[in-house]
Amino acid sequence: MSDAPSSQAPQTPVTEAARRAKKAAAALAPLPRTARDTALHAIADALTARTAEITEANAEDVAKARAEGTPEAIVDRLTLTPERIEAIASDVRDVVALPDPVGEVLRGSTLPNGLELRQVRVPLGVVGIIYEARPNVTVDAAALCLKSGNAVLLRGSSSAYASNTALVAVLRDAVEAAGLPADAVQLVPGESRESVKELMRARGLVDVLIPRGGASLIKTVVEESTVPVIETGTGNCHVYVDEQADIDTALSILVNSKAQRPSVCNAAETVLVHAGIAEAFLPRAVEALREAGVTVHGDAAWQAAGPDVVPATDEDWGTEYLSFDIAAAVVPSLDDAVAHIREWTSGHTEAIVTRDTSAARRFTSLVDSTAVMVNASTRFTDGGQFGFGAEIGISTQKLHARGPMGLPELTSTKYVVTGDGHIRE
Repeated sequence: MSDAPSSQAPQTPVTEAARRAKKAAAALAPLPRTARDTALHAIADALTARTAEITEANAEDVAKARAEGTPEAIVDRLTLTPERIEAIASDVRDVVALPDPVGEVLRGSTLPNGLELRQVRVPLGVVGIIYEARPNVTVDAAALCLKSGNAVLLRGSSSAYASNTALVAVLRDAVEAAGLPADAVQLVPGESRESVKELMRARGLVDVLIPRGGASLIKTVVEESTVPVIETGTGNCHVYVDEQADIDTALSILVNSKAQRPSVCNAAETVLVHAGIAEAFLPRAVEALREAGVTVHGDAAWQAAGPDVVPATDEDWGTEYLSFDIAAAVVPSLDDAVAHIREWTSGHTEAIVTRDTSAARRFTSLVDSTAVMVNASTRFTDGGQFGFGAEIGISTQKLHARGPMGLPELTSTKYVVTGDGHIRE
């Protein structure tokens, strides 16, 4: 939690919004689950009812992005269709059904002196989200923050400004109609970088910041913020095909991990193949990836397996493509695969495909990423897929929250101590 007095923050539109959020957070914290769930139902219904309004605003952002030559992978992240909006509304309803973390007793006991001690979950307070080009995050973040009793300050990128403005208008109207303070959900004023800096320095008004986006954004927030930060990470994810892999299974997992939706952080960016299976696997993998529209950036073995394989460089091993590209190498052993992953991973998600349980156990014990998949696609690292509901981000740090961040990760704890006139001797 922030500890500086809020009066120290300068008077600006951003800090005034943060002060309103702080007041709203205080009003939210004691409300029962039913009040917060009613607001979430209202949000889901409003999103569906006002789809045309939202898509019209989104079309402005998409047209502007294309006119500026924005890569299609980014345009895809930006785009809201009626189907995607309905899916977002469905995610909000899923959040309603999740257990309420607020008030959960994590541990409790009666001390030898008779004091009753309980550690309970409480909201963080005011949560600031800084994110890029993904307007669905606007709703996901608001829903999870409201469910966990937090107020939220949303700072999306200027490329999604019209979309986010429309979405926040819908959210605020729905929240207010449900009897909650509208200022529990706010769009951070301004489109300039200065407004982001003001948010990062609003210590005492904002309790935590969560950046979602590319490596540059995350690095900037982590290094320049005076507000505590939960660090989310980029997704340089790996698929390792072990010597004992079933080839058909490996091909299916590889293609799904890479091509099912390449513009997201849990898409695979590198495939590593054990030398013992390479001769049989590589020609089929090159063909399968080609059919999926994927360009392979490969080492010498991969280049020999297909004429359209692009020579890989060191830059490829560290790249989060977010496109129909994948880096590819053959490795002598599982341990060499692990060594490669340790050198180049962003710590997000790695997968092994194997029928050898001992190899799977060794891989999962040696790989230190937020999620390790055994015979499953990297695309499953997701709050919804894990049953958490819509996630607020995937944390690649090791403090407080790691992996898909659902409701419990948006709470802190406090100790409630009950006595009967106890005094300390």
